Amino acid sequence: MAKKSTKAFERKSAALAALIEALGNRKVVTEGREKYMASFDSSKLSFDYDALILARTEKDVGTVLKLANEYKVPVTTRGRGTSLTGSASPIKGGWVLDMMKMNRIVIKKEKSMAIVGPGAVVKDIQDAAEEEGLFYPPDPSSLKYCTIGGNVACNAGGLRGAKYGVTRDYVVALEGFLPNGEKVSWGGEYKKYATGYNIRDLWIGSEGTLGVVTKVVVKLIPKPAAKWTIVVAFESEDKALQGVQEIARLGLNPAILEYLDCNSIYCAEEIGGVKLFKEVSGKPLLLIEFDGTKARLKEDRLRTLEWAKESGIAFKEAKNEKTAEVLWNVRRACSGAMFALGNAKINEDIVVPLENQAKFARFIGRLQKKWELPMPTFGHAADGNFHVNIMFHREDEEEKRRAKGAVAELMEKVVALKGIISGEHGIGLAKTPFMTIARNPAEMEVMKAIKKALDPKGILNPGKIFDVFEVWDKTPEKVGLPWDKKLLPKQ
Repeated sequence: MAKKSTKAFERKSAALAALIEALGNRKVVTEGREKYMASFDSSKLSFDYDALILARTEKDVGTVLKLANEYKVPVTTRGRGTSLTGSASPIKGGWVLDMMKMNRIVIKKEKSMAIVGPGAVVKDIQDAAEEEGLFYPPDPSSLKYCTIGGNVACNAGGLRGAKYGVTRDYVVALEGFLPNGEKVSWGGEYKKYATGYNIRDLWIGSEGTLGVVTKVVVKLIPKPAAKWTIVVAFESEDKALQGVQEIARLGLNPAILEYLDCNSIYCAEEIGGVKLFKEVSGKPLLLIEFDGTKARLKEDRLRTLEWAKESGIAFKEAKNEKTAEVLWNVRRACSGAMFALGNAKINEDIVVPLENQAKFARFIGRLQKKWELPMPTFGHAADGNFHVNIMFHREDEEEKRRAKGAVAELMEKVVALKGIISGEHGIGLAKTPFMTIARNPAEMEVMKAIKKALDPKGILNPGKIFDVFEVWDKTPEKVGLPWDKKLLPKQ
């Protein structure tokens, strides 16, 4: 055993020495706070590892992977680390490959495309596109921090998903490296591509387990001319989610349709101090935004107001962008305010089909009573992507036990309702216990076969998706991240 440990240590030391020789000391960090901060993502599940690599060029990435493949060193690729599931936590140690410096953004207006590095922040891509009168729709809530590489890794969505789709719908091409350091290109700067297997879409949503992206070509669309926002309060969660179906039946196609249940509203109003209606308090809401031409918005507004008067108990529309911000404050306030209900949160991003949403809302009510824990639920109702926040106190073993039971029951119910266990966060570490109820054995075997074919030595982001990990067995780091506390605009 000692001999085996010695050989492993010698191989690790040789690999690190070769890495430093190839890249230089400035790109390889082996100690200090910078290295520590890359030992976890937004899940704050920290694991020790050997070196943080600050990649600046494609050559750096190719070099790292060739060495990692040669020495069988695990490699976890990361951007800013906004993932909530532990997908960017180096559970198997090895090397962490930081792509933040590879952040170029080139807008090609004539092609309606952007050529971006994996470290480009999504908000920066949106801003650069809008300067040219173009629009990049995917908008995860962490868009001011998250990178396009991370968005590709988990196929991120966001508030505008129902009308505009998710990251996959805008990725035209990917370039990068296989785990052995060989350069590959999946697609190019053209709109048609039917030459061989579509490996591009295999990489999207694979959480960095099949390859490392170094360039992304994304599609851009014309920027909408105008937008209009309204918030509608309902008597119950059932009524609110029935309202989502009514909007669909009316043929209305909002850019954003957000649902907030009574618990979420309680957090926003009583804890966050953000109230929209004087006459109505503590009622579930739908926050709705339309965009498009002014003529189209005029028609959508009239039809939506007519529906709101019939189906809701109160509504408020935005007259301009400033008042729209006031309406959106309630959505922003609820998430941070939830921590008054518990110092720990299990945030599940499940998806439920439109026809089963009301059943799901009733189930959440029963689940809270059974496990005696608050579970504020909000999310992107038009595409059924709900964020269920199970709040508990981590130091309380009994509450932790109940939270664990609630999560398991939640996932089983989601699958029973013909839903899926993750819409935009991915599997990472946190959802690994539920993969076998979400996917049947044949599907699991196909995915494992793909992983083995593209990464035969298993060095890319190992321990994710397939290996069961219990988040309850590890205490998260007590550290603040830039996106943990969001400042609200003044009302």
